Amino acid sequence: MKITCQRESLTNAFALAASIAPARSPKEILQNVKVTAAGGKITLTATDMEVGIRLDLEEGVTVETEGTALLPVQRTMAILRENNDEVLEFETDESGIRVKGKRSKFKLPGNNPDEFPAVAGFDEDKYHVLPTRLFREMVKRTVFATDSDSSRFALGGVLLEMEEERVTAVGTDGRRLARMEGTGESVGGHQTTGASTIVPTRAIQLIERALNDKEETVDVAARNNDLMVRTPQAVIYSRLVEGRYPNWRQVFPARENAVQLDVTVGPLFAALRQAAIVTDHESRGIDFTFANGTLTMEASTAEIGESQIEIPIAYEGESITMTMDHRYLADFCKVLDNEVSFIMEIESGAAPALLTTDDGYGYVIMPMARDR
Repeated sequence: MKITCQRESLTNAFALAASIAPARSPKEILQNVKVTAAGGKITLTATDMEVGIRLDLEEGVTVETEGTALLPVQRTMAILRENNDEVLEFETDESGIRVKGKRSKFKLPGNNPDEFPAVAGFDEDKYHVLPTRLFREMVKRTVFATDSDSSRFALGGVLLEMEEERVTAVGTDGRRLARMEGTGESVGGHQTTGASTIVPTRAIQLIERALNDKEETVDVAARNNDLMVRTPQAVIYSRLVEGRYPNWRQVFPARENAVQLDVTVGPLFAALRQAAIVTDHESRGIDFTFANGTLTMEASTAEIGESQIEIPIAYEGESITMTMDHRYLADFCKVLDNEVSFIMEIESGAAPALLTTDDGYGYVIMPMARDR
């Protein structure tokens, strides 16, 4: 194999592929990115056996001799980042891989690319076409709510439900739940079945990172054991989490007498950060009191101190106080722009809070027991 590449474009593509290769693995061959040069382009392949990617690069690439090679992730990434040459030449022979620029030369050992596991392409005739921006937003607004505790494995990922024009993503750890809905197009009658299309948290984060808003749409296919995602330049697959997701619809409150408050993200988040100054890992609860046109946030920690922050709200009903983990409300605020308005629905101190936006996003926070 002999190719010349624009260093900057290769660096961006290689970094994306390298993010999927494992930093440590009993299978050392997985700590490489496979490069296949053919047809005037190169294809970068990487996998950790749970997530895999095939990434095509044509821009800035000249293929002089077709072939394959394994590039060690750590050393190759260091060369690409530290080198100042605009163009780099990669050539392989029996002794290894030579990387040459105008003012630099490197030689790296070469492993047998035939031993690298295959990464499947996208050959599906049933899939959903989703706006790329929507898919990224769905991941961003749900993935933070997944359960990082592997003992609750079914909650350790994002549930994707796709049927006809409706697409839903859900993330929960049992104490809060995030749901984002949107519209897509089903091709070939594609739809998910049951509640088993659960994409592991790390995998769906890597998939989201591989997407580019310049690409208008992305193709998503759910299969029995994995998920396939296709963009114009890449194909990514992920194994699915085993197990069934709980009935998340039962968590969303359906209440007739709840109070609905119109709230803006920016002022609420600023006040929340102030109130949280005196909290710590053990004392995460903040009391939220709604009364007399004011939302009062109060926190108290014996070793740190107390806080009381007020913001005006359009509410004149009976006083309602509920205690929430400030981190859960902060996570909701972080994925929205400061100027966004949302509806905060509350009923009592013992009932969950429901936060909804007008673009299909819903978020449920379970109340904490009050210490006072």
